[in-house]
Amino acid sequence: MAPTGDELLTSLPETFRYSEALDHISERQLRRLIGDGSIIALARGLYRRGDWVGDEDLIEIAAKAPRATLCLRSALARHGLIDDIPAEIDIAIPRGSWSPETTAPVRWRHFDANTFDLGRGELDIEGGRSIGLYSAERSIIDAFRMRHIDGSDLANEALKRWLRRGGQPSELLALARSFPRAQSALRTTLEILL
Repeated sequence: MAPTGDELLTSLPETFRYSEALDHISERQLRRLIGDGSIIALARGLYRRGDWVGDEDLIEIAAKAPRATLCLRSALARHGLIDDIPAEIDIAIPRGSWSPETTAPVRWRHFDANTFDLGRGELDIEGGRSIGLYSAERSIIDAFRMRHIDGSDLANEALKRWLRRGGQPSELLALARSFPRAQSALRTTLEILL
């Protein structure tokens, strides 16, 4: 007796690539599940089960750029340091990396490979996947470092909120030593605020 659609779905991860699906079911079964809406395409070659609910944009980004890391406005919003809901997702990748095409609205940022991993952690985005996320401290430093692009108001507001929550200036300044372009502006702003 042939397996039912529900039995086939349970053998698949929540999100998967076409090749990963073929490890569990046949191509014919996969096409049948796509046809009846039990499996939904997220992007070319990337799928999710119809009953899965999660951030499809982050899943697509993580699948197409394994070193992708939420940064700047997106990271600051994720840490609750700004009120904005960014229209585009700010994603950092190491300088020299290729920026893939995505259906998600992404603003690719190319960060120095030598400092790329400083303050970088992982965020579980469900579907068996994760994406990089810069710490609140690193995100504030990046906002000061790139204030010529995003404006100094963004950096100042994030810093104020971080300090109100009990952030330690010594930790921030220790990490800022690796980013000379941000260090003096950050130190000056901290002197004013404290």
